[in-house]
Amino acid sequence: MIRHAKQSDLPNILEIYNDAILNTTAVYTYKPQTLASRETWFENKLNKQEPVLVYDERGEAIAFATYGTFRDWPAYQYSIEHSIYVNKHHRGKGIASQLLAEIIQTARNNGYRTLVAGIDATNDYSIYLHKKI
Repeated sequence: MIRHAKQSDLPNILEIYNDAILNTTAVYTYKPQTLASRETWFENKLNKQEPVLVYDERGEAIAFATYGTFRDWPAYQYSIEHSIYVNKHHRGKGIASQLLAEIIQTARNNGYRTLVAGIDATNDYSIYLHKKI
């Protein structure tokens, strides 16, 4: 089930994100985040009214998706950059596809017309996911 993230989801979101930092090319930083930094990130998302959606399986957030400002120039006011991360033990189940569909619909509902995904050339999962739409 897809739902809006809660504060209590942040430890799982942190675990998923840090795994992406350490073991993939999906995130262009090399230093794992702290729970405090994820709490600040989440608060900023809420303040900017940028969604953080989670895929909930039996009460546990096993994936998340979000979007934010693409570029802070007036011509990009209808453009956002989105991100999707899935727990490594739950990949290949169609969860990312469901989150992508939901984040696209959420963006449309909020008046956005262009979604951008920054994908590393070696991130085969993300390339495949985005080619399907």
